[in-house]
Amino acid sequence: MFYSYKGVKPIVHKSAYVHPQAVVTGQVIIGENVYIGPCATIRGDFGKIIIENGCNVQENCTIHMFPGVTVLLKENAHIGHGAIIHGAEIGTNCLIGMNAVIMDNVVIGDECIVGALSFVKAKSIFEKRSLIIGNPAKKVKEVSDEMIAWKSQGTGIYQQLAMEGDEAIQACNPYTYFVEQELNENRDYKTWDKTK
Repeated sequence: MFYSYKGVKPIVHKSAYVHPQAVVTGQVIIGENVYIGPCATIRGDFGKIIIENGCNVQENCTIHMFPGVTVLLKENAHIGHGAIIHGAEIGTNCLIGMNAVIMDNVVIGDECIVGALSFVKAKSIFEKRSLIIGNPAKKVKEVSDEMIAWKSQGTGIYQQLAMEGDEAIQACNPYTYFVEQELNENRDYKTWDKTK
C-alpha cells in the first residue's frame, strides 16, 4: 500500500513491482525493475529514500532514518529477507544478508556482501568489495569475482520477478483437500490433480 506523508507521495517507476502488502510512505523514489516484497516497510516520513534501478527489497525488510537523512540503495542492491536499513547508504551491486541490521550513517561500498544476522554499527564505512560479517560487523576478506557473479545471478532473478509483476503474482484461493490420505497420495505437485 502507498501512503502520502504531509502531502508528499511516493514515486514509483512503471516497471517496478511493489507487492500490495508492502507499505511505502512519503518521500520514496523507486526506480526501474525494482522488486519490493510483501510486508516490506519503506518509510520516507522523516527523510528521503531512494531505491535505484534493479534493486530488490525482500519480505519483512524495514527501511527508515532519523530526521533529515537520505537512505540510498544504489543500482542492483539486494536486500535480503528481514534486513533493516536505518539511515545508511548501500553501494552498487551489494548484497545485504537476511536479518542484517545496517545502522545510521553507514556507508557500504560497491559490491560488498554483508552476512546474514550481521550488525553494522553507526558511522561504519566499508570500502568496495568487502565481505562484512559479525556483531559488531567487521571486514573479514575481499569479495571474489565468483561471489559477485553468484550475487548478480540472484539479483537477476528478482529483476525478472519484478518484470513478471502483476501477471505472475495474483491473489487466489488455494486448492483444498478433504482427508490426509488424499494429500499423501498427491505429494508430487507435478502430477497433482488440480481439479480436486
